[in-house]
Amino acid sequence: MSIDVRHLKKSFKGRTVLDDISFKVEDGEILAVVGLSGAGKSTILKLICGLTKPDSGEIIVSPGDIAMVFQYSALFDSLDVFENIAFALKERKEFKNKYTDAQLKEIVDQKLKLVGLEGIEEKMPHELSGGMQKRVSFARAVVTDPKTILYDEPTAGLDPVSSTMIEDYIVRLKDEFNPASVIVTHQLSTIQRCATKVIMLYNTKIVYSGTPQDMIEGGNEYTKQFINASIQGPMKVAGSDEEEKEN
Repeated sequence: MSIDVRHLKKSFKGRTVLDDISFKVEDGEILAVVGLSGAGKSTILKLICGLTKPDSGEIIVSPGDIAMVFQYSALFDSLDVFENIAFALKERKEFKNKYTDAQLKEIVDQKLKLVGLEGIEEKMPHELSGGMQKRVSFARAVVTDPKTILYDEPTAGLDPVSSTMIEDYIVRLKDEFNPASVIVTHQLSTIQRCATKVIMLYNTKIVYSGTPQDMIEGGNEYTKQFINASIQGPMKVAGSDEEEKEN
């Protein structure tokens, strides 16, 4: 078991965001977390990697490195591609001074090759397209050979072709490292092409848990509304006409 979330509760300034949330992600599985904006999806990632603490409940993550791929790459603008990818190995206490310069170069080369970007070590982030920046962020995330990978909207802001490429690399990283992975996404193609299972959040609860196929073909009213991008349904968008009718 790589990620085991048990009865998780989290509130911010008196507003409950997550209430009694439980799920498991095994090694080699990819869990997609979906739902309306503000449903607590990114909060789950922050709780798993320890950036914030739960009010109650338990999160058990198997030993090993946890990697985070941020929504908009979050590369260091002042560092070239090599320094961005090697940053954790050069600066983190457990890795610092562990590798020679030649070994660092070999590791960075391997990770860039994995995401199809050989030979760009000296380029600066501003010289790269959005899709290339995202792939560099993938290489940076896996430089420590993580057991857990967390993705926050990995295809945000990308065109459909670049999105497909990123989805391919998510699957490739799963095959390469066999991590437990969690993807926060709104994109149906990412769910279909990458995920092995899905949970949907609404109003602090999990309202669907199952496979991508069951999500698309099943009769759950929440997932139907999500897939059809419909305003009408059990989920009410803040400020919508449907919400006003309810009040």
